[in-house]
Amino acid sequence: MTKPDLLPGIQVLERGWLSANNILFTDGPETVMIDSGYCTHAPQTLSLVETTLGGRPLDLLLNTHLHSDHCGGNAALQARYPDVRTWIPPGQASQVTQWDPAALTYVPTGQLCPQFKFSGTLQAGSTLRFGAHDWQVHAAAGHDPHSFVFFEPENGILISADALWENGFGVVFPELEGTDAFAEVAATLDMIDSLKPKTVIPGHGPIFAYSPEILGRARQRLDYFAKNPRKHAHHAVKVLLKFKLLETQRQSMEDLIDWADATPYFLQIRKIFFPELSIRSWIETLCAELVAAGVARTEASYILNA
Repeated sequence: MTKPDLLPGIQVLERGWLSANNILFTDGPETVMIDSGYCTHAPQTLSLVETTLGGRPLDLLLNTHLHSDHCGGNAALQARYPDVRTWIPPGQASQVTQWDPAALTYVPTGQLCPQFKFSGTLQAGSTLRFGAHDWQVHAAAGHDPHSFVFFEPENGILISADALWENGFGVVFPELEGTDAFAEVAATLDMIDSLKPKTVIPGHGPIFAYSPEILGRARQRLDYFAKNPRKHAHHAVKVLLKFKLLETQRQSMEDLIDWADATPYFLQIRKIFFPELSIRSWIETLCAELVAAGVARTEASYILNA
């Protein structure tokens, strides 16, 4: 499938799954960047940004939401560009000010995010100038209760973060904490449908052309998870394990089990959804499924990213 064309001045740095995609705008009086990736990729992020900006400073950094794979590069970018302004969702502004890594989910997920600062907050219903065009700011709760998406109506371009991918959407994290959020995902999908985008820049994966079929697949996936919350939880813990392997690349099974046993999200998910399983048998089964899916492999007593 041919990748949709973007407006001049928009550069999408497709990063994979450990780091969210970075979107850079270079055709306006100010340079703008959306999302900064995971912290272990920060040196690569800085190199990519410096090359893309061609000697210009980074003026404005925005985060669609504050999961570690979307804001983990903030601190490095702020160190490299000390005058950069950073805007974040307002719902977690106090937690960033106080720097509460537990409330920000970094401790519960066992993930890393260096402390960063912010200078402003995003506001739903507002319009921001990115490059040479105006972009609408829309709240997009579900995957994260504080998440935002951006829409350029003239050309129908949607920056969807983890609210919509070509083959689904991000894990609905509030559901793992015992909070009903599938309805919020449905409302966000309805909002996206009402915008009628033509091109979608997702938080992960390649740019794609929007179609009713893509939204239909997302709604089917949501309906399946809403009817089978245990299946959603099972999927979520495999995502968290895969993320850990993306970070470390190689882990002894014993260390991975110990890590999961000390990570609050795993303990909470197991207590709510899988209380009958021991931590060892649970993690071993999940890892076997990752290997069977071809996204991990084993080597003696180690499990490796694949």
